[in-house]
Amino acid sequence: MTGPNAARLLVVDDDGDMLRLLSMRLEAAGYRVATAGSAEAALAQLDVERPQLVISDVRLPGRDGLALFDEVRQRHPSLPVILLTAHGTIPDAIEATRRGVFTYLTKPYDSKELLERVAQALALHAPAPASPQAEEKWRADIISRSARMADLLAEARMVARSDASVLLRGDSGSGKEMLARAIHRASARAAKPFIAVNCGAIPEALLESELFGHVKGAFTDAVANHKGLFQAADGGTLLLDEIGDMPPALQVKLLRVLQERAVRPVGSSQSHPVDVRILSATHRDLEAAMAAGQFREDLYYRLNVVTLTLPTLAERREDIPLLANHFLNKLAAKYGRRLSGFAPEALKALIAAPWPGNVRQLYNVVEQVCALATTPLVPLALVQRALRVPSVQVLTYAEAKQRFERDYLVGLLKLTDGNVADAARLADRNRTEFYRLLQKHELTPGHFQSQAGDRAVSPSGDDGK
Repeated sequence: MTGPNAARLLVVDDDGDMLRLLSMRLEAAGYRVATAGSAEAALAQLDVERPQLVISDVRLPGRDGLALFDEVRQRHPSLPVILLTAHGTIPDAIEATRRGVFTYLTKPYDSKELLERVAQALALHAPAPASPQAEEKWRADIISRSARMADLLAEARMVARSDASVLLRGDSGSGKEMLARAIHRASARAAKPFIAVNCGAIPEALLESELFGHVKGAFTDAVANHKGLFQAADGGTLLLDEIGDMPPALQVKLLRVLQERAVRPVGSSQSHPVDVRILSATHRDLEAAMAAGQFREDLYYRLNVVTLTLPTLAERREDIPLLANHFLNKLAAKYGRRLSGFAPEALKALIAAPWPGNVRQLYNVVEQVCALATTPLVPLALVQRALRVPSVQVLTYAEAKQRFERDYLVGLLKLTDGNVADAARLADRNRTEFYRLLQKHELTPGHFQSQAGDRAVSPSGDDGK
């Protein structure tokens, strides 16, 4: 049985029996299937209703499957195509894959593999969700279809109804401020200000004044009274981002404000009542910071009434196609570029990338490809270029030790012109042990011997063999 929201597939084959068999298997898997017996009939179907995926035989009467693919690509650049091919036409199918066909399957095809490839194609090319209904506008900026994010958003929506302080945890770039804004929009304070401050980005000398305000003459540059962010956010929500970086002296003053619900500007003797909901965010391990005496335990429990933890982008990879296409559409409009999507292989590369910088890094990568793209469909090469950013390679201790050991041995062999006796002497190891190390790293001393002139023999008479 198929529902109205099931993905619609267009299957093209001039063999009626094969067409019926394919349709039965796909419909049994829950898809809606339209069929066509030729490329011309398939293009006519596309004019009536656009499917989410095209599955076509390579050998068709008149215009073949490759020509059909070219026409589909021209009309709908982001529509995925799977080709079915006999062994004799595999080279054509491989060439089509290089040009952007999602994949190809050889006949007789395996039903399980077919369904897996169909599911992959649909997942990679799923459209961004439609405009949210009024009740979902609170989280309209958070693009996701992952179960992990759905659970988090349901919890955030529930928490938003209370006035409890919330601690948002997550790696840098995972979207903590965006979730904080969503919580504010879903709360009773939505009509009041939402203000975010990065506690690690403002010098300690200025942060107190920024948060609590100051009066004229409180310090050299205080030429007028200044309301702090607590007063500016009165009635609304204040996000204290990177709270783990707040200096200890300010932690004490923040705790007093939270306890008394009043702020005293720098240089003033009077306190001003404030009604502010506090959300805080950090990528640091606050429990470890408390153990090290860097974060106050009483402040931690005051801020951490409810904890929400954002997953890394690598933990919600099913969201990458949605986010990438959403960012591409947004940036294409911003820069006035005509871009329609990512080539299948480019999208696969995005999904497979490690993303240490999370959603923020993905946005930056998409912005770079948007600036450099010369075709409507972003190619794999451009994505690979944007993903090649300098980064520190993190090795395990064992890997680092192995690499150092090999590099050390190579350096000695180069220095001694491949003479094992001299290299072992420099390493302060006996020759038997040194040979064992060379075998472990598959290093041959002869490869390091000089190629110019006769090889010199060491005073010991050992020629390195």
